[in-house]
Amino acid sequence: MTSAPHATLSRGVVRGSEAEGVVRFLGIPYAAAPFGENRFRAPQPAAAWEGTREATSFGPTPPQVPYAGAIGELLGSVHIDGDDILTANVWAPTATSGAPVLLWIHGGALERGTAALPLYDGTVFAKAGIVFVSINYRLGSEGFSVLDGVPRNLGLRDAAAALEWVHREIEAFGGDPARITAMGESAGGAIVAGLITRDDSRALIARAIIESGPLQAQTAKKAGRVTAQLAKLLRVTADREGFAALSPAQLLEARKAQSAGSSPLGGAPGFQFAIDEDSLPRSPHEVLGGIDTPLLIGSNTDEYRLWFPPEALAAISGVKLQAARLLSRIPRRALAEYRAAFPGASTGEVFGQLVTDMMLRAPLSRVAVARPETTHVYEFAWPSPVRDLRAAHALELGFVFDRLRDDEAVRMAGPDAPQQLATEMSESWVGFVTDGDPGWPAYGAERRTRLFDTVSTTVPQRRTAGMDLLPG
Repeated sequence: MTSAPHATLSRGVVRGSEAEGVVRFLGIPYAAAPFGENRFRAPQPAAAWEGTREATSFGPTPPQVPYAGAIGELLGSVHIDGDDILTANVWAPTATSGAPVLLWIHGGALERGTAALPLYDGTVFAKAGIVFVSINYRLGSEGFSVLDGVPRNLGLRDAAAALEWVHREIEAFGGDPARITAMGESAGGAIVAGLITRDDSRALIARAIIESGPLQAQTAKKAGRVTAQLAKLLRVTADREGFAALSPAQLLEARKAQSAGSSPLGGAPGFQFAIDEDSLPRSPHEVLGGIDTPLLIGSNTDEYRLWFPPEALAAISGVKLQAARLLSRIPRRALAEYRAAFPGASTGEVFGQLVTDMMLRAPLSRVAVARPETTHVYEFAWPSPVRDLRAAHALELGFVFDRLRDDEAVRMAGPDAPQQLATEMSESWVGFVTDGDPGWPAYGAERRTRLFDTVSTTVPQRRTAGMDLLPG
């Protein structure tokens, strides 16, 4: 009988498990539990432990409320009780050394998600010779409140601490600390962008992958609108004393009431990064174009369709579209170009494409234009048959992780999603992590983009006429 794998870390020894040539270590603290005296404080070092720590189950999940309604029927959730939420998980090939490393940061609008979702299993990467690491970080009010007397961007600081942990400890799992790729989707992509914006974190990152990640941070005043409204709703002061007097559950209930009926494209304010001299001095969208960290970045053709079901799109009128155009300072010519790019699209569909391009696709394209030789761009275009999602936000994850049989992937992509596309995307990501080559050329002056579909092609970036007119 094969003995369980062990790894000796700076804080103690951990015992994991092994199957099919992959070792797995779960729930390892990279920082102390952020509650009690550590609540609303920067991440603190994890305590050492005596003997051997079992690392065969995921650590507790950060406080959060699962998605509700139609989105909740598509996006899964895992709840694990406990306070020790700042943990890392490792999948690695057996008996490896000097392997490339992939640090995965999950999404969820900065207030949902966990590394414990089965969809984020790192086996496919470990089997390809990569040491895969996933992490949890503080979410919502615990991680992104703007409070007097509290450090800004605590969730981002958690991710920075996790990156430092990976750099310090990864050799124990066979990884090379000089070959770390940071990867995230949606809010996780935003965190990756934040990390490579910071000088200290960027020094530890060899490459970066950003999938559908917003790139803009806000002033503390704007990022703090959600906190200010919650404080008013709860009748407490917007400072450490006021919020620490409330339990995480009370903050979650208040946030649930505040955000009822909202979406990432409208309604109550959401959690965002705050510009902050200590943790994020400049917005990523202002910095990424001027740095040379190799970058794989892209978005999905129909991002907005996760948030807007068909009946909601049908309810969007021409008046609302024009109001959105004026509010966002979108030129009339840009709107005309979008109508031409999507012939036959309804008003709601044009609205969705415009707003999500403003939020995701246009900023990433500006970054690629500014650094065309060190950026690889993709567009995920395969249309899901489920609920007319088409190529909606987060749909690509089941393909990247090559887990199309996972329940969450089936809920979004259906039972007959093309396996060859999952194999292609997973291998492309592996290629980029391993040697910087995902299998298609850099963006370049030709604006080359990999279009992932049933039959994938490398093409000049699509629908640029209207996008390039959008305000930055």
